[in-house]
Amino acid sequence: MPYPTSSYDNPLVTQAAPATGVYVGFGVGLWFGIICLLGTGEVFVAPPRTPPLALVLAVAAPLIAFIGAFCASNRFHEFVLGLDLRFLTAIQAWRMGGRSFLALYTFGILPGYFAWPAGLGDMAVGVTAPWIILALMRRPAFAAGKTFVAWNIFGILDLVIAVTMGGFGPRFFSDPNLGADATAPMSYMPLVLVPAFFVPLFIILHFSALFQASRLAAEIRS
Repeated sequence: MPYPTSSYDNPLVTQAAPATGVYVGFGVGLWFGIICLLGTGEVFVAPPRTPPLALVLAVAAPLIAFIGAFCASNRFHEFVLGLDLRFLTAIQAWRMGGRSFLALYTFGILPGYFAWPAGLGDMAVGVTAPWIILALMRRPAFAAGKTFVAWNIFGILDLVIAVTMGGFGPRFFSDPNLGADATAPMSYMPLVLVPAFFVPLFIILHFSALFQASRLAAEIRS
């Protein structure tokens, strides 16, 4: 018996009403606007030698909201499972922009203990995204395989490590040139958009892909 091969050609996946996509798009736009407003007001700037709790909340709150909505709302659940995996993967290619961290390190704006792992990790995800898309186009069932799952998990871990090093790295590393709050520039606009908006957004996209991979793998086994 043939099995569905992907979320985007899977007849068993109920496509959510177009209105759901409109609501989600509006929510993301509102989220971005709030982060811009708070960033402009320097809400995310922590006092010297203190952990950036506001930034931690900015990362955690959207993830909690996403998981809560995915578990509690059938419409949102099906909307996420109906998203095109190729599109979710293509967005990750923007993480090639992580090379900007290395440029900021070169000019002495960011410390190496943050810039190198954050920059190289993002670039690794971004540069491999086209190959993952190509694999999905050639063989949609690739989404249920270990390579696709491992790629998404690596993408999540890279972001988690980057946020952790950016927020708490100064407690464990010393930089005589930049001081104890070496990653403070990441708390100001426009750099604050990276940890406060793009990091949770990319993690949500990875989670969405992993949820689809789990569902597809279950359908294949059955």
